[in-house]
Amino acid sequence: MTDRPVLIAGGGIAGLSAALTLHQIGVPCVVFEGVTSLKPLGVGINLQPNAVRELSDLGLGEDFLDRVGLPAREWALVGLNGNDIYSEPRGRDAGYDWPQYAAHRGLLHVALADAVRDRLGDGALRLGRKVTGYETRADGVTAIVRRADGTEERHEGALLIGADGIHSAIRAQMHPDQPPIHWGGALMWRGTTRARPIRTGSSFVGLGTHRHRMVIYPISRPDADGLATINWIAEVTLDDMDGAQRDSWFRPVEVAEFAHHFDGFRYDWLDVPALLAEADIAYENPMIDRDPVPTWVDGRVALIGDAAHAMYPTGSNGASQAIVDGRVLGAELVAHGVGPEALAAYDARLCGPISEVVLRNRGAGPFGLLNLVDERCGGVFDDIDAVIPPDERRDFMAGYQRAAGFAKDALNAAPPTIPPGATVREPA
Repeated sequence: MTDRPVLIAGGGIAGLSAALTLHQIGVPCVVFEGVTSLKPLGVGINLQPNAVRELSDLGLGEDFLDRVGLPAREWALVGLNGNDIYSEPRGRDAGYDWPQYAAHRGLLHVALADAVRDRLGDGALRLGRKVTGYETRADGVTAIVRRADGTEERHEGALLIGADGIHSAIRAQMHPDQPPIHWGGALMWRGTTRARPIRTGSSFVGLGTHRHRMVIYPISRPDADGLATINWIAEVTLDDMDGAQRDSWFRPVEVAEFAHHFDGFRYDWLDVPALLAEADIAYENPMIDRDPVPTWVDGRVALIGDAAHAMYPTGSNGASQAIVDGRVLGAELVAHGVGPEALAAYDARLCGPISEVVLRNRGAGPFGLLNLVDERCGGVFDDIDAVIPPDERRDFMAGYQRAAGFAKDALNAAPPTIPPGATVREPA
């Protein structure tokens, strides 16, 4: 095995998961992260069964995930008048061999960082160091790293993995002519409230229309008083596509700035205005992504996570795919060694199909059913079967699950991405 480590730019969910995979298959690595301290920031995310499977194969199974979230039991879409459009069980309740988890993003991030330090040592995660660019050679790669004090370092590695997010410096160098970040006009306000869970007690509910909706789900188990941390996302699509708000990113806001959009979302089973009024915290950010690029690889450099495929969060699979990226990359390193051939094989497996998911999510992903309901009846109905027949609804959702890689039968039947005990062969 090479003495030169694989260098990872970015210590988020993608970079940390990749580091744990590299350690598992016997490849030394170092993670460079620009922030000087890791804090449990952010709100809720969903981990689909395909990602939970990969974490389990890393030894980070349900005991680990129970510390940062809880298994999701139901996924549901509800129309403007509060009537169900579609619902289905999720995780083990749906027959998967692995659960789906709703988790606190920040707690998951910190837990993954702790696992990296425990397994790889404190020196494997280097904070206050941002990778700003790279130089490639036939036999290696150099990462150019800017420290928090402004000084520059150069680090030699066998490969460089760009896990540095939607504003990736690695991607910008790899694709200098890429278009700017894409904003489709939707604003999101995200936050949490301590409240009683609805429906099954662990349901993901999308409510409203494709241009005006709420997403609500718990990210903690209820306490002794029956209260859980409820993650909510309030979304409105604006007609003014040039609004300055599109450049903000997780800007803290007062709920009063946006709550009026949802005054009519009151039902006998849910009072959205009351939920928002009791919020612990709220952030505003635009719903943005990036146009797909033709390749995620430049010789000995590869992109993963949001650096590769930043996507609208309409499919609840951005973080899941980031975890899967690192595992597929690890599988190709096992097959081909630590070199460009492995990165090319990784690119061939994922770049095209996941780029299609990016575009599918831009078209509302699984929330596309809300578009259909809006087109056919304006979002208000008594009998959903008269608006969209059951088979059409089921086929729509099954198509998305296949595209996103978590169709139940295929996932349950698939062999492990990385066989137990597999390690890499000599580098290429």
